[in-house]
Parts: sequence; C-alpha cells; structure tokens
Amino acid sequence: MKYLIAGLGNIGPEYHETRHNIGFMTVDALAAKEGASFADGRYGFTARLSLKGRQVVLLKPSTYMNLSGNAVRYWLQKENIPLENLLVVVDDLSLPFGTLRLKGQGSDGGHNGLKHIAATLGTQQYARLKFGIGNDFPRGGQIDYVLGHFSDEEYSLIPERLQTAGDIIRSFCLAGLAITMNQFNHKK
Repeated sequence: MKYLIAGLGNIGPEYHETRHNIGFMTVDALAAKEGASFADGRYGFTARLSLKGRQVVLLKPSTYMNLSGNAVRYWLQKENIPLENLLVVVDDLSLPFGTLRLKGQGSDGGHNGLKHIAATLGTQQYARLKFGIGNDFPRGGQIDYVLGHFSDEEYSLIPERLQTAGDIIRSFCLAGLAITMNQFNHKK
C-alpha cells in the first residue's frame, strides 16, 4: 500500500517557517524523525519512507500554495496512489493555534491550496490534517498574518505539535482514517 502525504507551503527563504508553511514543517519533521531526506523532483520535493511495509511519499509542492493541486495530482498519478490514500497537511485560521483536526473531506474553508487541489482533482473527497494557526490579526490583516512568523510562545510549542501531527500521519497510514480521527480529534 502506498500513501501520499502532501504538506502545503510556499517555497523560498522568505516563507521559511511562516504560519502558511506549517504543512512543510510537518512533513520536514516526520522525514527527519524517520531518517528520510527530500529530493528535488517534478512539481516538488519528495521524501520516501516505509512504515511497517507501507510506502509513504512525503511531498512539499514547489508550485506555490495557489497551484498545489498540480503537484498533488502529478504525484498521485506518477506513484499510482489511490485518492483515499492522500492526506494533505495544511494551516487553518479557524482553529486555535496548535489544534490538530483530521477530516476525511470538506470544503476548502477559503484556503487557496485546498481550493486548487479540489479544482484539480475534481473532488473534495480527500483527507486533510488541519493545523490550527489561530486568527489573532486585525481586520484586513489576514495575508500578513498567515505569511508572518509564529510568536515566541507559539514557536516553543511547535515541536510537540509537530510530533503529534507525525503520530496522526503514521496512524492514518497504518490504522486508517476513521480510527485515527476517533483517536486524535478530541485531544487537546
């Protein structure tokens, strides 16, 4: 069985470790923990790892957020991975900072990366792991907020949250969506 875990973000040093790049940070942390490294490929950077016999492709699209669907579709097709084995890791403004919520489907919630993935794949029936980044910004300040860096307090909590996100991804690949949602969605 093969899985595609797509962590969304924007390439370039100016976006490194910004709120919008928490998807990149999540797959980077998982790759580091598993001893995998990313290689530059078509539409993105990929790392491969094996979890109890399951092949996992980690993807960081190089298409920028608004065109993430191109990378996701390409790697699903190239690796012959079924849609039900896709998990997209994404930042979410509607969730308090550090909240992790796994969903099997849903709307894009105004997120341009999810919007493009749904448009490109022709469905919203794919799993996503939403990483709450909070919404503590003034009216009209959303773009600066999501492209900004975490506060020192938030940053100190990120390693533990990335560890839990990695546990959710492992469980998704090994136990499936429903069991993983039941196990993790109600934890703080």
